[in-house]
Amino acid sequence: MTAMDLKQVMKDYFIDLDLAAGDPDRRVAWCTSVGPAEILRAMGFEVFFPENHGAMLGATRICMDTIPVANAFGYSPDICSYLTSDVGAWQKGITPLTKAYGIESVPNPDILVYNTNQCKDVMHWFEYFGKEFDAPVFGIHPPTHLPQVETNHVADVVAQFEDLIKVLEQLQGRAMVQEDLRKTCALSREATDLWAEVLETAMARPSPLSFFDGTIFMGPIVVLRGTEIARDYYRSLLTELKSKVDANEAAVPGETKRIYWDGMPIWGRLRSLSELFRDNQACVVASTYCNSWIFSDFDGDDPLPSMARAYLKIFINRNDHYKEEYIRKLVTDYHIDGVVFHDAKTCPNNSNSQYNLPARLRDSGIPAVIINGDLCDLRCYSDEQSATVIEAFVETL
Repeated sequence: MTAMDLKQVMKDYFIDLDLAAGDPDRRVAWCTSVGPAEILRAMGFEVFFPENHGAMLGATRICMDTIPVANAFGYSPDICSYLTSDVGAWQKGITPLTKAYGIESVPNPDILVYNTNQCKDVMHWFEYFGKEFDAPVFGIHPPTHLPQVETNHVADVVAQFEDLIKVLEQLQGRAMVQEDLRKTCALSREATDLWAEVLETAMARPSPLSFFDGTIFMGPIVVLRGTEIARDYYRSLLTELKSKVDANEAAVPGETKRIYWDGMPIWGRLRSLSELFRDNQACVVASTYCNSWIFSDFDGDDPLPSMARAYLKIFINRNDHYKEEYIRKLVTDYHIDGVVFHDAKTCPNNSNSQYNLPARLRDSGIPAVIINGDLCDLRCYSDEQSATVIEAFVETL
């Protein structure tokens, strides 16, 4: 039932975006996936997330036709394949939204807003489309790779948020309504708390959901933060998953091993990887990726500082010591037997296997293995090699 609800939620979101882009009385903002969507929504913008579009290009494997177009245009095959997938798709005049929803093109932006808390590739990505659409581009540039989030870090980002609001007010011809910002931030907090509870149902043995389910269920927490729709969807999903826990219903029948997945999904191989782990009675019960949309610092009574803290604290924006301790905690909380690190060729910022972290975990008794691949570009991924590595790893646990 919830899977069908999700299809309708996502369809309604994209159809409404398409309508907004064609309506002179409505405005559309592009935003990075961990960018200040709450501010944009509070100022009356409909929000489009190009990274979500990149994931769709990867999952449908359309990216294999569009990445080479961007490479030929001058973008390196070594940079973010979300970026090259998306730029290539624009240059070819295609989008997976057409087959899925009958939408001919991504929505024209009135402004593009990025946050480099993830990486600097989003800056180059949004600047390209800013030129294509002749639209203003605004960047949030927070302190990065932090061991701790300090008061001065928060103040830095709040000042940038305030500058963004001034730009948005000029575009909309009106001032920010503070009550709208408080409400939007509060709704984001409700949705993200529910999303955390959804993921925590995987602590049960057997787990009622896997990482591969989570990559699908996470759609609303990415594209509909700050709305009642996201909150209500996760209320429904949580109820469903709790009933599965009560019924001892397993995402992986006969679950004998529990795995942690670190790094990006391999979007074009979600199904085959899910089946590979299932066939080996191993459930991927937790992940860095899905947990990246848990923002427990949101506070509707203190919107800008709480948003700054939330977007500074994300896993990808922390130092290696923090990341190691974070993974160790989840290994304990979710009763993990072993960790699979995905070393994504074009996403070094979200590949945590390159600076000895797997070895440090192994030295302390936590089994870990590395597979090579990419979020979108399947030329970087070998089905046979990955299957061999994963099967051998699970067998040793």
